[in-house]
Amino acid sequence: MNVGDLSGKTVAVTGAGSGIGRETALAFARRGADLEIGDLNEETVEATAEAIRKIDRGGVTAARVDVADAAQVRSWADAVHARIPALDILVNNAGVAIGGGFLDTTLEDWDWILGVNTKGVVHGCHAFAPAMVARGAGGHIVNVASMAGIVATDTLAAYCTTKFSIVGLSEALREELAPHGIGVSCICPGLINTPITRAAKLVGPLSGEENRAELVRTYEKRNYGPERVALAILRAIERNRAVTPVTPEAWMLYYLKRFSPGLVSWLSRRMGEASRRRLGIDR
Repeated sequence: MNVGDLSGKTVAVTGAGSGIGRETALAFARRGADLEIGDLNEETVEATAEAIRKIDRGGVTAARVDVADAAQVRSWADAVHARIPALDILVNNAGVAIGGGFLDTTLEDWDWILGVNTKGVVHGCHAFAPAMVARGAGGHIVNVASMAGIVATDTLAAYCTTKFSIVGLSEALREELAPHGIGVSCICPGLINTPITRAAKLVGPLSGEENRAELVRTYEKRNYGPERVALAILRAIERNRAVTPVTPEAWMLYYLKRFSPGLVSWLSRRMGEASRRRLGIDR
């Protein structure tokens, strides 16, 4: 798909109130697309809509949407489909994070993160993909996962589980929708400086404001902004890439996992140990 000029195309983005979602919505707007944006936070998604209106190219409609709630996503899709037959591009971006090991993660924590990260993507695809197929004009679906969907670490047990599930769903959906001319891309960012570090739930030994402050400092020091992920999303659509790591460390681990999984396992253990030492955590 040519993403240089998206005039007349409609793009939906979840989690558009901040971070990657906001920058992605703005990137599409600069190329003339009409935006349908959703976020759990009504105030921030409206702020994104206002920023899009200042670009003054395509139109924008904002909605409060909890992607973990299938009924809310369906209602949102119904409202969109009342205006247009189908989306041209869907970006399932909304996500949350839990830092901690499996033994420290409660079942309630699992319900929360699976509801947003995994089922949120399922809900988005389920609500919008059938109309894209029925229209018969192709399109593209982007599911935002993470480097944690390529390489697992014991300090992100639940988060890794959800992101691995998004990679698997994306690959399966890509095969199913290819005959309909609909591409599916999975985006796997590495360390991106977004508000998720401040909103992440930290459990067990990782909990505490000192550990959160260290986490935030690490991402701020890395200083790799969400606007670069937005550009990677555009490139993935244009090239119809199946999986797109973002950031040098994500690309490195992506290729190492393919060609030397044992080395990746060793590196993952060493990075986990270094992180625990830095935070003063005894295993």
